[in-house]
Amino acid sequence: MTDTPERALVVMAHPDDADFSCAGTVALWTDAGTEVVYLMVTDGEAGGDELTLDSAEIGAMRREEQRRAAAEVGVKDVRFLGYPDGRVEATLDLRRDISRVIRQVRPQRVIIPSPERDWDSVAASHPDHMATGEAAMNAVFPDSRNPHAHRELLADEGLAPWTVPEVWVIGGPGHHTDITEVFERKVAALAAHESQISDIAALEPMLREWMGANAAGAGLPEGSLAEVFRVVNTA
Repeated sequence: MTDTPERALVVMAHPDDADFSCAGTVALWTDAGTEVVYLMVTDGEAGGDELTLDSAEIGAMRREEQRRAAAEVGVKDVRFLGYPDGRVEATLDLRRDISRVIRQVRPQRVIIPSPERDWDSVAASHPDHMATGEAAMNAVFPDSRNPHAHRELLADEGLAPWTVPEVWVIGGPGHHTDITEVFERKVAALAAHESQISDIAALEPMLREWMGANAAGAGLPEGSLAEVFRVVNTA
């Protein structure tokens, strides 16, 4: 299933994770009519080198930045679970909280970080990313579809089980989305994260190089830019 879904959920650890990894793909989906929801596990209060603000102030600032970034690619619904930045673990509580949103949104597709360590990219293997990917995958299967999992979701909140038919894991290998036509919107989304990205003009050529290498690896025409995912059938 690589067509455009009616509803999609993007589960990430921190504000800006979606914009680095999949904002171009999201822009294409929302343009085609997909209702996309962002779910951030943390508020990102441990991000950056700013020490003059306390954690609550940083978290509030980063939530607002993520909302502005989401708007650049057509996402209106941005949710935060408020787990502590830098201390995310793939607990049953986190699985339940992600399952709750899956049952609320009822997406045909969920994008998640990879739960596997990438030995070629330390930054991509932030422990919060891996824990979020593991918890989100477990929320997709088996939790969100299992009426016996987190029974309070059904008994107390009336949230019926939902089976997600497809998960897209950030970084691939496998599926390449050509984002050439929406690349500037991806850059605009990243520019919204002013507390984390001080010089978007310096970042843009690096993004072009990275996305260009992705496209070249997929055999797309010269000058193309692409995001990469592993598509997992979870029906």
